Amino acid sequence: MKFVSKEDIEAPIAEVFSALSEFESFERSAIRRGIEVQRMGDVAAPNSGLAWDVQFSFRGKTRDLHLVLSGYEPVTGLHLTADGGGIEGGLEVELLALSPRRTRMVVTLDLKPRTLSGRLLVQSLKLAKTKLTKRYKLRVAEFAKLTEERLGGMV
Repeated sequence: MKFVSKEDIEAPIAEVFSALSEFESFERSAIRRGIEVQRMGDVAAPNSGLAWDVQFSFRGKTRDLHLVLSGYEPVTGLHLTADGGGIEGGLEVELLALSPRRTRMVVTLDLKPRTLSGRLLVQSLKLAKTKLTKRYKLRVAEFAKLTEERLGGMV
């Protein structure tokens, strides 16, 4: 199951990537939402095996997820792989400079079941794909807008 969203941000690509690689702020945001996050590795050296163990509640069940920063290309993007709860997946963020002050961000989320319970979960998500796609695109657009506003004050 795949979700894709594209957003244009009125900021230079290097600044957008810098905001995107502020892993500590994403951790704090997740913790505020009631998600347990435990980081392994150093955010100062993301290429050296940065990973997170995440525990959250989804559809009335506690889920454990292991996230790994599997790709880190300064300025152009990053890739996270996830494994847990019978599902494996990846989140890829690609950045493309449209002009010196405008950046296109493409965010792709891909989920694949590994077990029967994972298959049941993905199948139930497929039934609500239209609604989930809408929410996914809204979240990516919200992140792009907040990033643009925050970086707009810095330029």
